[in-house]
Amino acid sequence: MQRGNCSSLTKFIFLGITTNNESKITLFAMFLLVYLINFLANLGMITLIRLDPRLHTPMYFFLSHLSLCDLCYSTAVGPKMLVDIFATDKSIPFYGCALQFLIVCIFADSECLLLAVMAFDRYQAISNPLLYTVNMSNKVCSLLMAGVYLVGVTDALIHTTLAFRLCFCGSNEINHFCDVPPLLLLSCSDTQVNELVIFTVFGFIELSTISGVLVSYCYIILSVLKMPSAEGRLKAFSTCTSHLTAVAIFQGTILFMYFRPSSSYTLDQDKMISLFYTLVIPMLNPLIYSLRNKDVKEALVKLKYKICS
Repeated sequence: MQRGNCSSLTKFIFLGITTNNESKITLFAMFLLVYLINFLANLGMITLIRLDPRLHTPMYFFLSHLSLCDLCYSTAVGPKMLVDIFATDKSIPFYGCALQFLIVCIFADSECLLLAVMAFDRYQAISNPLLYTVNMSNKVCSLLMAGVYLVGVTDALIHTTLAFRLCFCGSNEINHFCDVPPLLLLSCSDTQVNELVIFTVFGFIELSTISGVLVSYCYIILSVLKMPSAEGRLKAFSTCTSHLTAVAIFQGTILFMYFRPSSSYTLDQDKMISLFYTLVIPMLNPLIYSLRNKDVKEALVKLKYKICS
């Protein structure tokens, strides 16, 4: 990445979660627990879906990729953040920062698109149950996921290239991890192009995915209301609650973090949002789906019985 006539910046320095020595052990223990639950829950969800033939359906295929996205972008940030709590040198090389930025962008963008694909999957399952296996065949599911990752990689490359061509000739301290808002704040060059790209390219992705979710659920609601039995309507709605919860948490955080005026950024507020976005949400998703999903619970019991016997 050529950065023009800028000073030769070789590294960034993370400020870390806290400078209070008394709270470091407590925070380290708390966030280590969050990351371990996150790592084990998402890895466990992927493994469980692959091992249990009853979970070899489109819904669980997409759910395994949701866990993969959560696992990848949280791991790009979590271990470094935990080490930095006690480290005296909290620096990250310039190109290491670019790599962290790229990985987070790829899998966060992919998760955003994947949630819309999962809404479409629920629409097909509820509105066209007899043709569900035909409309959502293995080929269709694979093509949808290929499209998700292709868009995610393309968007991430655009943002990474633009962000790391900026001039950084002042402070090199980053609040939490290598992300768009802190990098734009550190830059001493004109960031209007970067901000325009965020509001157009990423904004288009957000608008498309949120619209896709809303349209899918409008059709789902219409299909459910046509069902003759109250029990059938309740069962259909219950299959969507986990997905709606995941969408609300993820999209709400994304919209608040990236689509607000740069003048409203504050270090402490952004630090908390970043922690929630990179560690807590990836931990919540597998818990939301496993705790409210009968098939996953049964698969867990079956796996536990096999291990114990």
